Amino acid sequence: MPELPDITVYVEALEARVVGQRLTNVQITTPFLLRTVDPSLQHVAGQVVRAVTRLGKRIVFALDDDLYIVMHLMIAGRLHWIDAGKRVPKTALALFEFPNGTLTLTEAGSKKRASLHIVRGAEALKQFERGGIEPLECTTEEFARRLRGENHTVKRSLTDPRLFSGIGNAYSDEILHRARMSPVKLTSRLTDDEIARLHDATRAVLVEWVERMRSQANGAFPEKVTAFRPEMAVHGRFGQPCPVCGTAVQRIRYADNETNYCPRCQTDGKLLADRALSRLLKQDWPKTIEQLEG
Repeated sequence: MPELPDITVYVEALEARVVGQRLTNVQITTPFLLRTVDPSLQHVAGQVVRAVTRLGKRIVFALDDDLYIVMHLMIAGRLHWIDAGKRVPKTALALFEFPNGTLTLTEAGSKKRASLHIVRGAEALKQFERGGIEPLECTTEEFARRLRGENHTVKRSLTDPRLFSGIGNAYSDEILHRARMSPVKLTSRLTDDEIARLHDATRAVLVEWVERMRSQANGAFPEKVTAFRPEMAVHGRFGQPCPVCGTAVQRIRYADNETNYCPRCQTDGKLLADRALSRLLKQDWPKTIEQLEG
């Protein structure tokens, strides 16, 4: 799922291309994408885009007549920009046509989860606010209050949109690795120093990835938006060496995703139980790096 760095670079690319442009036409090719009825597509066609912003993991287009298009890409949704005069692929779920080009929304896989809402008035945008604070704008004290407000694993808290805005599975792995912290450590047991370290790591990782993605796009529309990048330290790198200590990256698998971590850097050499494998192996499940390597 595109997270804060991905959405930020998407928004910047869209600002450069569509702000001040008239949305001449909108086409929806699947009935499951559009989740609202009134205002309709006919209301937004012909309106000028005045701003593009990020709202959590959503992208918001502010148009004339107090209209807003709210887009959530979910896991597999991606945006593409086709300059005017070039052929538009037929695989798009939605097409937003402007005088200078067409923005398309595609979604890989059979499960179509991306969503599009059209609402009127800034007040209507509040229904999409989950309550999370902006991790790049909050103080260490605000960060600490959110973490200590509920007792969960630090991984769950970082990815909870009610607590922090825009952080998901991929960048939480990278943040926790940078902070040298176990993903299953309970927030109630975090010391002040650990919270400060985690806050610093959060800011550093997110800022670095925004800058990295800006540099990779180099003014073009970002086309390589993915949760799995070879430059990442641990996310999606199960079995590969940790870039800090060389230990094989481990994982905890869930239904739809997984947590990746370095057992030497983050868990004092202990392996966290993968539910499926530990249940299968039982007593043979290794508990430490030494047992795993042995």
